[in-house]
Amino acid sequence: METTISAPLSRALHDSTMAAHEQAENASFITRLMNGEGTPAGLVALLRQSLPVYEALEDACRRAGTDPRLSAILDPRLDRTEALRADLEAHRAQGRSFETVVPATEAYVAELRERATDPAALIGHHYVRYLGDLSGGQIIRTMVRRHYGIETGLGFYDFDIAKPKVYKDDYRAALDALPLGETDRASALAAATRAFDLNHRIFLDLEALGVR
Repeated sequence: METTISAPLSRALHDSTMAAHEQAENASFITRLMNGEGTPAGLVALLRQSLPVYEALEDACRRAGTDPRLSAILDPRLDRTEALRADLEAHRAQGRSFETVVPATEAYVAELRERATDPAALIGHHYVRYLGDLSGGQIIRTMVRRHYGIETGLGFYDFDIAKPKVYKDDYRAALDALPLGETDRASALAAATRAFDLNHRIFLDLEALGVR
């Protein structure tokens, strides 16, 4: 059986983050939102936390974007900052706003800024955010539409990508072809786990504020 040391990077990222991924996706805040036991305010709070995270991630990727260890997975079609800003404005127009940035979000942003000079770590963060948006994020969009009747302010989940499954397969192939040494590979794996942990902490912080 392949280990995370010998496996292709895409497989190693998946396998090494399974526990952290499961912990994050089973947080009470996100399960309530997905099950129809939350409110539209919960979605808006989540989008508000996402904005500074994507601003920091996309800025870091632009700074490091010419590095061959990272450049092959970068794609402007994945960028989410402008969509998030537009979504939050759309929700404000509907009387839904949330302006608090929780401590875990601030920690996430600080982490990404620190990693702006570490392309290998950015691989892990990029993988967690964007592959997640193209997978679980699509389920979130479906569920909030179904449970809360929300039709506007969901542009964050819309990608100019005709065939998401093919795109994700190509993304994984690009990951596997990145020219990484063992130190870089370890940095990417550690950063991916850290990204899931920080997402989990955001959910816990929103839960602690009583956001539903």
